[in-house]
Amino acid sequence: MSTYKGFEPKWFQGEIPANSYRSVFKWGAPEKIKAPGERMFRDVLRRFGIGDETFHDYQQNLGLDEVKFDIPVLLADEHIAALKAIAGEEYVRSDDYARFSVAYGKTMYDIMRARNKVVENVPDVVVYPDTREQIEAIVAYATLHKIPLYVYGGGSSVTRGVECVRGGISLDMRLRFNKVVKFNEEDQLITVESGISGPKLEDLLNDAVKEFGAKRAYTLGHFPQSFEHSSVGGWVVTHGSGQNSTYYGCIQDMVLGQSYATPKGVVTTDSHPRKATGPDLDQIMMGSEGAFGVLTHVTLKICRHMPETVCRFSYMFKDWQTGITAAREIMQSEAGNPSVFRLSDPEETSIMVNMYGVMESPLRHLFSVKGMKENEMCLFLGFTNGEKGYSKNTAKNVARVAKRYGGLSLTGYVCKGWEHGRFSDPYLRDTLQDFGVLMDTMECSVNWSDMARVHAEVRKTVKARPNTICMTHMSHVYPQGGNLYWIFIILENDMEAFRAFHASILDAIQRSGASMSHHHGIGKMFGPWLEGQLGRNEYAVIRALKEYFDPDNIMNPGGTLGLDLDEGEKKFLKG
Repeated sequence: MSTYKGFEPKWFQGEIPANSYRSVFKWGAPEKIKAPGERMFRDVLRRFGIGDETFHDYQQNLGLDEVKFDIPVLLADEHIAALKAIAGEEYVRSDDYARFSVAYGKTMYDIMRARNKVVENVPDVVVYPDTREQIEAIVAYATLHKIPLYVYGGGSSVTRGVECVRGGISLDMRLRFNKVVKFNEEDQLITVESGISGPKLEDLLNDAVKEFGAKRAYTLGHFPQSFEHSSVGGWVVTHGSGQNSTYYGCIQDMVLGQSYATPKGVVTTDSHPRKATGPDLDQIMMGSEGAFGVLTHVTLKICRHMPETVCRFSYMFKDWQTGITAAREIMQSEAGNPSVFRLSDPEETSIMVNMYGVMESPLRHLFSVKGMKENEMCLFLGFTNGEKGYSKNTAKNVARVAKRYGGLSLTGYVCKGWEHGRFSDPYLRDTLQDFGVLMDTMECSVNWSDMARVHAEVRKTVKARPNTICMTHMSHVYPQGGNLYWIFIILENDMEAFRAFHASILDAIQRSGASMSHHHGIGKMFGPWLEGQLGRNEYAVIRALKEYFDPDNIMNPGGTLGLDLDEGEKKFLKG
């Protein structure tokens, strides 16, 4: 039931047809829909300088039509028959819906194309493998016949990482390749198939006593915002990070072993906790985004699951620079790392406190007494994990540092509010975009000494576009720096205009000297910038690895990591 007191747009909340475009581009669970609350809606109108009339009618196609297109299957019948012999007759599909369902990820450019029935870069066939042996056989067959081969995990890529630019085969891992291979409590390791989803893996670990006969519950500690709809394989091949990474680490800190099916054959690493045996092959393969081979099995570190030890906190600092300084001191004090660590800049803070009604509460007067002003103050929130004493001590250190820098404690209440919506906020993208309001994200890795400058320079580029909301928070924090995560909201219905705007932000990030991706990966969308980011000699190492593993360029071809783009193509894709 609506809680709006004034005008409320007709947010789409109807049934989504099973074979529709919307069922593909929609975020998350088919039955789940999230509309903005009235405070957020009114705040968006105010910041854009628009009235209710913009929301009287849908500005974008709802995408309820059945997926249909006229792109022929070019893969020869003999090849399709061979794939069916490997994976099973019913697990090789070439109908329109199956092909389109693995074509796009979840960047706004993908969603805009899907809404407007712009169908491109679909595979000829989709194969749903069941075993590692099947995948190895398919890779060997594709290598022999030089058939392009792509992989689809959870589909949450925001870098155009899954698009089948050259047609061929797409391996959809979701349906059958999602099992636990081995659980080892003594070593605190679990080996899984790469298609297993985040929630399935975490549920199994939390329920390890029942599922594996373990002595206690466990957790991986990896919770990206796409957690509910992403796969372990996707995390590994894109160097993913979760929102609890400041304590548990990013995915490359959790991986102890991998197995890949490559055109050169199977490549498998061991699961020893540390080794000095030359360049680390695990690190070489992670981040390869399917350009070297297909990730099949992953061995991961696991930790004890102790939700009862969590200590939540939230503080308000007077300005961005004070918040940055306090955040750096927390991470460099060597008194333990918080798990979730999030510092919002003034614009994001203003939106959050208005959205949650904080500015209508008695806290408004307390902010004034403390000399804190809206559009200047910055919200810091998070929580700690670990053994009870460790968790409490870490929280005490956070409090000590926050107090030293004038932080106003808001208790753990605000953090709980953020937790409640941290996995569901992406659902807002669908309902807002129906009316031409686009919400997308970018992120970059920055050292402390460059943090304020990079924030200012990138923000200047984003805000150069009139009536643009640009929220930023720091997350995934380290003693040497952290990740700046940008959320921008614009009014736009033109796909190419959006793509040009997106490219301008990538340009600004690279000009500022930041790393152009902290955890989203590179894909085909960021590929044109990668050589400029790494340097010519450094990028040549990646090219050499590609030449070794995949000399015929059948593995995720068409721009992945920028490997098979000429200078003209790079220039065009950069806009």
